Amino acid sequence: MPNLGKIELLGAQREVIYLNFSIRKLAALGIDQRQVLQSLQAQNSVTPAGVIEAGPERIAVRASGQFSSEEDLEAVDLRFGERFFRLSDLATIERRYADPPSSLFRFNGQPAIGLAVAMKQGGNIQAFGTQLQQHIDELTTELPLGIDVHLVSSQADVVEKAIGGFTHALFEAILIVLVVSFISLGIRAGLVVACSIPLVLALVFVFMEYSGITIQRISLGALIIALGLLVDDAMITVEMMVTRLESGDSLPQAATFAYTSTAFPMLTGTLVTVAGFVPIGLNSSSAGEYVFTMFAVIAVALLLSWLVAVLFAPLIGVHILKASAPHAAPGRWMRGFRGLLVKTLEHRWWVIGITLLMFIGSLFATRMLQNQFFPDSDRPEILVDIYMPQNGSIEGTRQTMDRFEAKLKNDPDVLRWSSYVGKGAVRFYLPLDQQLSNPFYGQLVIVSQRVIA
Repeated sequence: MPNLGKIELLGAQREVIYLNFSIRKLAALGIDQRQVLQSLQAQNSVTPAGVIEAGPERIAVRASGQFSSEEDLEAVDLRFGERFFRLSDLATIERRYADPPSSLFRFNGQPAIGLAVAMKQGGNIQAFGTQLQQHIDELTTELPLGIDVHLVSSQADVVEKAIGGFTHALFEAILIVLVVSFISLGIRAGLVVACSIPLVLALVFVFMEYSGITIQRISLGALIIALGLLVDDAMITVEMMVTRLESGDSLPQAATFAYTSTAFPMLTGTLVTVAGFVPIGLNSSSAGEYVFTMFAVIAVALLLSWLVAVLFAPLIGVHILKASAPHAAPGRWMRGFRGLLVKTLEHRWWVIGITLLMFIGSLFATRMLQNQFFPDSDRPEILVDIYMPQNGSIEGTRQTMDRFEAKLKNDPDVLRWSSYVGKGAVRFYLPLDQQLSNPFYGQLVIVSQRVIA
């Protein structure tokens, strides 16, 4: 797999070799257990064997010990005084897992060994997930009976679902903007605005490609936010052209006037809008690092929308818009807007007073808003942390988690769960806090059938 970053084993137990001495036999032979261990250490000492200089590199050489299996230990000859003994004459030698274990991993209450597979930075998580699933399918056919492979968590599936939802929302936003443009401006003027949207998005995608910004939740969310803003400049340009055409100007004259009269004011307004997102871009905290692409994408999208509005929108308008007859009668929408504007100006003090009251009311209403930088997670996973007394053993923690997991087996809302004894789960989710390894700590990751379960 070309984009494979690293693999971490979860729940793999360390094998050790135990020497079980017979106290009675040692006493009968007059041998101290410490003498046996010292003799073994002397025969299996690992010391530096020098350094090899290979060009610009220095390679340290270490001689490995001679004991690599139980048979090697059984054949060891030990000398005590004038007598020689085999180690197998003094102790029974067996290979077992370390007891107590440092950590345990289980899936649906059954002992398991987990593989935490991470992708290299900059890779495509969806392509990586597809490749990984192919390897899992191949591995499943080669495993012996009784060993199953289960997927605990797949970031590729989460990303695919999230990107799909945001992409759907992006297309909905584009459709809404186009409909509003056609209704408010008319078919021809709305078509000019509609042409500017894909042009701006294409330029933004080029910027994202060369700046290393990938398509993810934050960047797609930034595009959705910017979409309602990036058509403003194009609308201003088109409306100015339509106004000049109605005044009798030709298409080139209307396009030139729209550029010269609106370019600088629109740039000022665009920079003011970008300034509203500067605190996000300058935030040096971890949250700021997480959402920096929101500031970058919105800022670039708005600046590019201004560029398209002052250069391309007039050019497109020259070919799409139609010259109007001078002093043409206003349409129904314009007559309605003019009447509303006249009524507003006649009762301007009432309008100002109502606006101030609404503004003051909005300030009081902000007290009811919750202060939360990130929204609640929509993932169907529940994290359960179990803390035992700090002098507790890993066996006591395991027994407590056994009782907890027994309740999950019959819960219809639970799809699957994984448990970690003696340490926390690997970071399969960015906001997840890593926990240090402790025998008195355990964590469960419960996946529900649905988010509202």
